[in-house]
Amino acid sequence: MSGKIHRMSADVDRANEPRTLAAAAVTMLFWASAFIGIRAAGKHFDAGALALLRMAVGSVVLSVIAGVRGVRWPPRRSLAGVVAWGVAWFCVYNVALNTAEQTIDAGTAALVVNLAPLMVVSVGALLLGEGFPRALVIGAPISFLGVGLIATQSRGGHVELPGLALALLAAVMYAGCTLGQKRLLARVDSTTLTWLGAVAGTIALLPWAGRLASDLQTAPTSATLWVVYLGIFPTAIAFTTWAYVLARTSAGRTAATSYIVPALAIAMSWLLLSEAPTLVTVIGGVLCLVGVAITRLGGTSRRVPFAGSPSVAKDGEGE
Repeated sequence: MSGKIHRMSADVDRANEPRTLAAAAVTMLFWASAFIGIRAAGKHFDAGALALLRMAVGSVVLSVIAGVRGVRWPPRRSLAGVVAWGVAWFCVYNVALNTAEQTIDAGTAALVVNLAPLMVVSVGALLLGEGFPRALVIGAPISFLGVGLIATQSRGGHVELPGLALALLAAVMYAGCTLGQKRLLARVDSTTLTWLGAVAGTIALLPWAGRLASDLQTAPTSATLWVVYLGIFPTAIAFTTWAYVLARTSAGRTAATSYIVPALAIAMSWLLLSEAPTLVTVIGGVLCLVGVAITRLGGTSRRVPFAGSPSVAKDGEGE
C-alpha cells in the first residue's frame, strides 16, 4: 500500500515476554470472573444501571492508578479519538452486551460476541499491516470452534432478533475498539488512555443514573458488592493490563488470547457455583485453550504500523 498509509518499522511483537504473559493472564482471569459477577448482579440491576455503577467504580480506581503512575495528556489531535473510543468501549459495548444477555441465551450471546477476535485478526492484517501469521490463522478458528461447542450447551435456546442484533453490535464494538485502541496507543500512553476512556464512558452512561438510584434501593448488598468488584477488577485492573499487552503485541494476537476466557469461566463456574460442565462443554473449553496456545507460537514477528505513528513499543517505556 501507499507510504501514506504504512511504513516499515523495526517494532517487535513482544507477546511471549514474561511480563506480557503475566499481564495477559491477569486480564483473562478477571474477565472470566466477570461472567459470574454479571450473572449475580444482573438479576437486580438494569443493564444500563449496572454498567454505570461498574464504570463509576472503575473510573475512581483508574483515577488513583493514573495519579500514582502519572498522566501524560494526549496530543490535541488524539483527544477526540480517545473520547470516542471510551464511549464506544465502556458505554455502548457494556450496555449492548448486558441487554443482549437479558434477551437471548448466554450461549448465543457468547458465540456472536466471540466473532470479534476473528474480526480483529482480519482487519488488523489488512489495515494495521499485521499480516496473517500462520499460528494466528490456525489457532483463532480452533478457539472459535470451542466457543461454538460451549454455546450449544447453553440452556434455554432463547433467541430474539433485537437481542441478536445487540450481541452483534457488541462484537463490532469489541473489534473496532481493540483496533482503535491499538492505533491510539501509538500516541497516548496506556494508563492515560484507559483512564480518560473510562471517564468518558462513565459520563456517557449518566442517563441511567435515575434507574441506578432506584436499583440500589432494592438490590441486595451482595449484588451491589458484585458490581463494585466488577468495577475494580474486571474493569480498572483488567483493562489496564489489557492495554499493557496490546501495546506490546499485535491486535490480532491480543484479541485471540481472549478465547481463553470461556474456558476459564467454565472452570470458575464449576468451582464457585457448582455448575458441572457437560462433556461437550469440556471439549469446547479444551479447544479454546489449544487454539490460544497455538496463537502464542511462532516467536517474535514484525509488523507494519500506521504511517507517521511512533513505535508502539515506546509506550511501555518505564512501565
